[in-house]
Order: sequence, then C-alpha cells, then structure tokens
Amino acid sequence: MEALAHFPAGGESAENREAQLVSAVLRKDRKATAEFVSLCSDWIYPFVRYRLLPRMDMVEDLMQEILISAWKNLPNFRGDAALRAWVLGIARHKVEDYYRKRIRQAELEDEETDAREPTVVSHIQERLEAGADHERVHRTLTHLSEVYGLALIWRYRDEKSLREMAQLTGKTEKAVERLLARARESFRKRWNDDRP
Repeated sequence: MEALAHFPAGGESAENREAQLVSAVLRKDRKATAEFVSLCSDWIYPFVRYRLLPRMDMVEDLMQEILISAWKNLPNFRGDAALRAWVLGIARHKVEDYYRKRIRQAELEDEETDAREPTVVSHIQERLEAGADHERVHRTLTHLSEVYGLALIWRYRDEKSLREMAQLTGKTEKAVERLLARARESFRKRWNDDRP
C-alpha cells in the first residue's frame, strides 16, 4: 500500500485507504486517478508479462485494456476483497479472453495428426518447468506462430484441459487436439534447430 502516498496512512487500515482512493477516483480527482493507474500498473504488469511470455509485444496493449476496464468498472467495486485482488481478477479474465480470441481465430487445418505424442508432450512439460532451459523455451516459443505458442502455454503451463480449451474457444476437443499436435511438432522442430 506504499503507493497510496496521496492518502496519509496515519493509523488507517489499508481498506480505508483503498476506499478513499476509489472514492477520489470516482470524484474524478486527477491526482488520485494517476495514483490508481500507477498502483494498478504495478500489480498488472508482472501478472500479464508472465502469462504472455514470450509474446511481449502484446503486454502493453493488454495492460491498457485491463486498466481501462478497471477504471470503467470502478463504480462496481464494493470492497469485499482487496483492490489488488479485484484488479487482478479483471486481469485474469482479460488474459483468458485474449487466449480464447487468438485460438478461436486460428485457422485449423484439416490435416490428420496423431494428437497423442507422449515423448513430445513430456518434453514440452519438462522444458516449461526446467529452470535451466527457461530462456531457451521462451526463445523457442517466440519463433512459433502466436497461436501455437498460446495453445502450448495454455495447455502446459496454465494446465488447461482439452475440454476447458475447447469450451473457452468454441472449438471441438478434436480440433484443439489437432492444434496442439501441430503446435508440439512445431515446438519440437524449433527446439531441435536451436541446439546450443
């Protein structure tokens, strides 16, 4: 709460200080609005950055979208949870919306690929979890098409099931399986091409 410098702490609880900040923003106090944006940016940036890696080019755009949404929905903030949790809830939904839209837009080829490639699947999961290969994984994901990278991240880092991915994107599970199979194959090829 150190960012709430505009509102003196003097023994007040964090909730009271947050309520004062929200109230001031709703009254269109420019200084409070600037503080709100700064505070929210500090919370949102690491959250969004982690979830979009390696697609750093989209972080700023998505952050702006989240900030605008938080600001527009601020009259609905009831204070049941901390302001930070409320803002990060908006961020989580916006990131999932981004994944969903990008995967929906993907033109799925009708090629028949065996979606069950256990060695490639375990290889990707191991690499996403291995600290030593962290940089190489992100470099490899950067070279994939955006949709392939997002699909792999959603499936293996965020641990979405095929059913969840299908429901969120409006695709069939079979279509998601095909997309993941192509994404894994693309990852495998890029990974092997990028041997140290």
